[in-house]
Amino acid sequence: MASPVSTSLLPDTAVLVDDDVIIGGVSLREIASSFATPLFVYDEATLRARCREAASVFDQGVAFASKSFLCRAMARLAVEEGLCIDVATGGELDLVLRSGVPASRIILHGNNKSLEELERAVALCVHRIVVDNFDEIERLRALVSLDSPIDCLVRVTPGVEAHTHEFVRTGQEDTKFGFSVESGDARRAVTLLNAIPGVRLHGVHAHIGSQIFESAAYLETISILAAFTKDDPFDELCVGGGLGVAYVQGESAPSITQWGNAIRDAARNAGIDSGVRLLAEPGRAIVAQAGVTLYLVGAVKPVGARTYMAVDGGMSDNPRPVLYGSGYEAFDIAHPTAQRPQAVRLVGKHCESGDVLIDQAWLPADTSVGSVIATPVTGAYGYSMASNYNRVPRPTVLFVRDGVVREVLRRETFDDMARLEVD
Repeated sequence: MASPVSTSLLPDTAVLVDDDVIIGGVSLREIASSFATPLFVYDEATLRARCREAASVFDQGVAFASKSFLCRAMARLAVEEGLCIDVATGGELDLVLRSGVPASRIILHGNNKSLEELERAVALCVHRIVVDNFDEIERLRALVSLDSPIDCLVRVTPGVEAHTHEFVRTGQEDTKFGFSVESGDARRAVTLLNAIPGVRLHGVHAHIGSQIFESAAYLETISILAAFTKDDPFDELCVGGGLGVAYVQGESAPSITQWGNAIRDAARNAGIDSGVRLLAEPGRAIVAQAGVTLYLVGAVKPVGARTYMAVDGGMSDNPRPVLYGSGYEAFDIAHPTAQRPQAVRLVGKHCESGDVLIDQAWLPADTSVGSVIATPVTGAYGYSMASNYNRVPRPTVLFVRDGVVREVLRRETFDDMARLEVD
């Protein structure tokens, strides 16, 4: 038996009534009927509030990590609220440019930037290139000059092992990202970059992982970076992203403001000059809670002591449970305030036994075939990591605000997928 889903897991504007959920002034039952499922619904007010919070607690240059969720509407929204946009590939760069975001608000990441990606970034004069490896330094040497300069940060690995899943842990020595402080590679990279005419090196960047709840790892990182940069004339220090969010009942996480204040306190205590801009790249913390996913139940199958409940989406629209064992809650949108006594294994429609969204989901007793259920806190790394496995089209994405529904990504069709075929 589980109690009704906590509103702390829902978007800021969510209101639960006996037979519906209202988000952004819009009925989930109505939009599920109008747009069909699966369906991503984002509360625009929550997105904007989190962007504004990040812009206020960090300094100019703080960026939205677009890998967490990217479409033209999201890129425009983040920039409108004062953020830069962090991209990691040529495809992300291209879409952000197509959204109308100026290159001066774009930060290019990536552990294997192609020559073409770097050429475009240099030609456009993006806000920052975050340099990741020695091969990239040599590519920049051939592209940059005093007549064609570029602003950079250097990504360093501080040797900090954050307490999170190994697949999203990035600050330890054994990682594909950045230059090691301990081995001396980071200092060598700084020396090489400073010697290239046209490279303006503003400081260091360190990302230690994702879905981190404790501040201790960030504070340790700040201490290491302060010691590393104490003799450098840098004016920026970026702690990356990775702030965790609550996904299930009973979890709690620091707010963006609490995180930012802890970073500032740590920087001050470590002796970092007050003129150094303190930056971050939140993604999950901005978009996760703003989004919910709606599914239609298509089959219920009791198997021994377990009941399987199958929905019309699955690992193609939310691969996180399969990749990381991530946990989620579920609730019936027609009975959001009801107790949840029914335990089921919530599964998708894909041809994989591992296609499990929630290993033990609790739902109202009468949730069955034809019910529409929601999984909250799915705004991050759902659509952005979605696939067409089993030729399943990607879902519609809606933004809701003040009673208005805005379709920002239409549902893919079979024709869309078939257009890639070459006869």
